[in-house]
Amino acid sequence: MMFNWLSLITGFFYIVLGIVVIIYKFFVIFLEENIAYTLGSLLILYGIFRIGRAIYKIRQSKNEL
Repeated sequence: MMFNWLSLITGFFYIVLGIVVIIYKFFVIFLEENIAYTLGSLLILYGIFRIGRAIYKIRQSKNEL
């Protein structure tokens, strides 16, 4: 159960990291604009995926009880 909540928090941080990459165009090194948008978008999409998967697993575990 704790893993599901941790996955939810991690998804939120991926979304924040994606927004930071898009705004500052920096991820370990300075990025070109198109690469920053692509990487930021991928990080945001992955964060949404993790949050969705965590919510699904939390609902599944509550239905098992």
